[in-house]
Amino acid sequence: MNETLLNITYKAIDDKRGEDIVALNMQGISLLADYFIIAEGSSERQVQAIAREIKEKAEEAGYSVRKLEGFDTARWILVDMGDVVAHIFHKDERAYYNLERLWGDAPQLDAPQMDNE
Repeated sequence: MNETLLNITYKAIDDKRGEDIVALNMQGISLLADYFIIAEGSSERQVQAIAREIKEKAEEAGYSVRKLEGFDTARWILVDMGDVVAHIFHKDERAYYNLERLWGDAPQLDAPQMDNE
C-alpha cells in the first residue's frame, strides 16, 4: 500500500516535470513516515502545480492528504499523506535545506525500482 502511494506521488511529480526526484525509505529511521519523496521545481508556479497534482492524484486513488504546508509561498511545500511525505522545493531552496544529507541514513530508491513495485 505504501509503495502504491509512493508510485502515485512519483508519477504526479514526474507528470508536472518536477526535477531531481529522490525517494528515501524511512522505515526504521523515522516515525514520521515510511517514505519521503523530495523534488524541485524551477518556479513558484511549478512548485504549486506539482503539489496540487500530488494532492489530486492521491485523493483520486483514495488516499487522504493530512496536511499541505507552504503552498502560498511555494518555496518548500510539504504534502503529508501519512505513510508518504512529499517535500517539493523551489530549486533555490533545496540545496540550503539538503534533506538528503540530513536523512543520510535512509536508503534511496531509484525510479525504475519504484515503478516496478
